[in-house]
Amino acid sequence: MRRLIPLSTLLACGPLAPPADLPTTTDDLPNSSSSGPTTLLPGSTTAELTAATTATPTTSTLTSSGTTLAQDFIITPDIGDNGPIQCDIWAQDCPPGQKCAAWADGGGGAWNSTRCVEITGDAAPGEPCSSTGGGLSGKDDCAFGAMCWDIDQNNHGTCIALCTGTESSPLCPPSSRCGISSDGVLNLCYPTCEPLLQDCPGDDLCIPNPDGTSFTCVLDASGDEGQTNDPCELDNACDKGLICLDTTLASIACDPGSTGCCTPFCTFPDSPCPNPDQQCVQFFDPMTVPPGYESVGVCAILT
Repeated sequence: MRRLIPLSTLLACGPLAPPADLPTTTDDLPNSSSSGPTTLLPGSTTAELTAATTATPTTSTLTSSGTTLAQDFIITPDIGDNGPIQCDIWAQDCPPGQKCAAWADGGGGAWNSTRCVEITGDAAPGEPCSSTGGGLSGKDDCAFGAMCWDIDQNNHGTCIALCTGTESSPLCPPSSRCGISSDGVLNLCYPTCEPLLQDCPGDDLCIPNPDGTSFTCVLDASGDEGQTNDPCELDNACDKGLICLDTTLASIACDPGSTGCCTPFCTFPDSPCPNPDQQCVQFFDPMTVPPGYESVGVCAILT
């Protein structure tokens, strides 16, 4: 029986901010968990509120013949030490007229602290917003319970909902999942999506959610790179429609010295792949594939 080469790491990430050359953002979003195996994803929930898991790694599958492959889901490493935590993003314990927001204390390149900021607008999740003081300031015109996200060089972005509930039992609206990162100071409800359709807005990518039960929209951090067979270290370091797969699994066309390699999602089982040594492999273990995701595949090497 043909089998997949054991996967040492399928590199992935949760929320990444845009490339560092945008002065109001960062291309590094802090780590919500250490690297390790994680689960792949079923479809979005239909419950009024979705109980979403945190970005705690579990076992992931990527198979063509029932072989389970380990997978790492990495949210970009933290940059610097955490700053003082002035308020609780879950309890939202700031005075009336204020909200508890994540920000980069000390002016670093990552969210590392929380503070109370004035509520200056009422923009709801999904609506346009603007930030004051840059994308890491925590100051924006989104309503209570939301944060300005995907901020461009003009300080414009889109409001995204904060997770509610608790860190151990987070809740999000329908068609979204909670992603917790930056050592717990950032908790956002990322929209779920279809990886074969890549139906996220703009250039946002549809990649595996760390909870292993859906795919989620995240920012494209690939910059000028991220094309097929390009080296990568994080899942959103590839262009739309691609995923960062362990180099030994992706293709001999990849740089053998790189950690990961960008390779496309594909429609299992018959979609063509760009390299002659690849085949469209079912993304989930056939025994546990979530309903609706039977046709999700990825181009990888079979032996």
